Amino acid sequence: MPPISRNFATITLASLMLTGAFSAIPAQAKSAQRGDTQVTVDASRWEAADPAMDRFITDLMSKMTLEEKIGQMSLLTSDWDSTGPTMREGYQDDIRKGRIGSIFNAFSANYTRELQRMAVEETRLKIPLLFGYDVIHGHRTIFPISLGESASWDLKAIEKAARISATEASAEGIHWTFSPMVDISRDPRWGRVSEGAGEDVYLGSRIAEARVRGYQGDDLGRVDTVLATAKHFAAYGAAQAGRDYHTVDISERTLRDVYLPPFKAAADAGAATFMTAFNEYDGVPASGSRYLLTDVLRHKWGFKGFVVTDYTSINEMVAHGYSRNLKEAGEQAINAGVDMDLQGAVFMENLAQSVAEGKVDMQRVDAAVKTILEMKYRLGLFEDPYRYSDEAREKATVYRADFLEAARDVARKSMVLLKNEGNALPLAANARSIAVIGPLADSKEDMIGSWAAAGDRKTRPVTLLEGMKARAPKGTTVGYAKGASYDFADADKNDGFAEALALAEKSDVIIAAMGEHWNMTGEAASRTSLDLPGNQQALLEALEKTGKPVILVLLSGRPNTIEWADQHIDAILHAWYPGTMGGHAIADVLFGDYNPSGKLPMTFPRNVGQVPIHYDMKNTGRPINPNDPNAKYVSRYLNTPNSPLYPFGYGLSYTSFGYSPVTLDKPRIAPGETLTASVTVTNKGPRDGEEVVQLYVRDLVGSVTRPVKELKGFQKIHLKKGESRTVRFQLSDADLAFTRADMSWGSEPGAFKLWVGPSSAAGVEAEFELTE
Repeated sequence: MPPISRNFATITLASLMLTGAFSAIPAQAKSAQRGDTQVTVDASRWEAADPAMDRFITDLMSKMTLEEKIGQMSLLTSDWDSTGPTMREGYQDDIRKGRIGSIFNAFSANYTRELQRMAVEETRLKIPLLFGYDVIHGHRTIFPISLGESASWDLKAIEKAARISATEASAEGIHWTFSPMVDISRDPRWGRVSEGAGEDVYLGSRIAEARVRGYQGDDLGRVDTVLATAKHFAAYGAAQAGRDYHTVDISERTLRDVYLPPFKAAADAGAATFMTAFNEYDGVPASGSRYLLTDVLRHKWGFKGFVVTDYTSINEMVAHGYSRNLKEAGEQAINAGVDMDLQGAVFMENLAQSVAEGKVDMQRVDAAVKTILEMKYRLGLFEDPYRYSDEAREKATVYRADFLEAARDVARKSMVLLKNEGNALPLAANARSIAVIGPLADSKEDMIGSWAAAGDRKTRPVTLLEGMKARAPKGTTVGYAKGASYDFADADKNDGFAEALALAEKSDVIIAAMGEHWNMTGEAASRTSLDLPGNQQALLEALEKTGKPVILVLLSGRPNTIEWADQHIDAILHAWYPGTMGGHAIADVLFGDYNPSGKLPMTFPRNVGQVPIHYDMKNTGRPINPNDPNAKYVSRYLNTPNSPLYPFGYGLSYTSFGYSPVTLDKPRIAPGETLTASVTVTNKGPRDGEEVVQLYVRDLVGSVTRPVKELKGFQKIHLKKGESRTVRFQLSDADLAFTRADMSWGSEPGAFKLWVGPSSAAGVEAEFELTE
């Protein structure tokens, strides 16, 4: 994004403004489904009618000047933190003048109390401020990155993590988090895959609901809740070439079937706010898209919260070539459905003139202000502006022991065992000397990843080395050598190799802690290579040549291309960026105190040339023949199999699970009926463990082509060794709905295949029919 000065100077003008025509979504059936109309989820209580609130806000707005109303629509940063290249100077004076209604990057009980004091004691109308912050995967106590949490497939654990995050954040004066990111992301080159739930529509929708429930609870009036923000609306995860902020060019069918459902799920779960995306959709920047913000979000979905832009995204509509200048950009944004301008000050500097000229209707301004004031009222800020700024509660809440234990537990659940040749893991009891080698082995800052909010990056995180030393049995030595570098510039160096190899030679087993520096993923962190950066690969190959058992602990925020490691290394554990308690959690898994149960939320490609690759792709007219993989004139590569290195939903355990044949309670169902699919899962291995039982369906023939497989349900179950359990899934015609050829939403009669299994690439199969 361009630098923003105190006066927010105009970005270079585009030569021509784009008009961006769109058409309204056709009327559709209101049957329960998981697309762009309706799904039944208990929303939080903030949506309930409140006549007293309406009277209060009506009276307050009758006293407000236009400048004071525009102030409520302006969100600017304080000077504590930065999510962009500059700080907003003079914001304290803007608060006193009523020119700012909300502040972000301000936290702690004392600091927020002082800013709030300015707003309620030094302004004419004493309207309290709303404090927002990027609480993405923890506030002080940091949980695994969002993609890592999603790998747990444990909705209760994910909701609990969000609940703890809200509790800590609210104790430090924060009212509002810019989370969850619910963008479907299928290109691991895009750094922001780390912030979401991965590639799947169903899993992403369920996780969106869990996170909204965790942040907001069931009553916004509770002082330990924060407003949730569903972002980035919409289709930001489809950025071309995996390059952040880049153009998105997808069909409306893909928008409806893939990218909108998690946002609809978040709205149905009660998300109080939505954030616009940086990208364009159908030639129109998202912050100027009436189609998205009004036709879909307001009119079709009935959203009653407020819409905030992403950082300076109104300003960037000029650079997109959609707006002639900032004033016009602001007019386009508010008329499209934006209620609050984040950091750009476009409304602050231009909106009054736009209203005076008749370019923006005063009723539109009032509608935006009303929704913002409603959220402040529902949070209880008009009753007590300082209720979130309580030093005693802050001191008693942050880094609570039970929060740290929860972070350790979620971190364990998020880890995915990708390979375990010869039961290399858990570590053998007779391993008396362990070498921990690699640039991420003893790096505190790398344990908590990007967007770590107010988390202490320097002293709090437990490193892998610290975790191993704390857990190692008496008499077992744990040695350390950094060995390699993850800096791109060090790819051809071998500094540190000799020390690492000397340690490896005298050790019984090698733990290679490799991956990406924490700022190589997240916002503005796109890559054209998914290989291990720096000289890590060279060191890994040298370690393998020692002949000692090598365990690769991968720490990163995305799928990496590790085909060589899969072919040569004994065991591979993906630990993501596991958070404050990450080192202890990894040690729990490596020593076998916890049996890994994570499953991949994103497909791992063999190499970057396969990208984008995801499990629910469509078939082609010339699909590859598995019995003749070298056939010419079919859809395949000359040098690489079509199959991924690791498929979506994949993850190993220290035990093994068997699946019985799947049984259906009937061979066909009619609309309105329910089909029950049952399978018995047995723990056939030597340890107790958890399994994520996954249900997939394929619609064999449709009015438009359908994916080869789609996740429609999952259950995470715990089985003792030798234990069996029957798992049942129910399907109705609503679960089979999609955007049909005429752009209506619904199911179609025909034949279907169904699989129940441990991943998208394995399972027991059955067939059924949906009748007219």
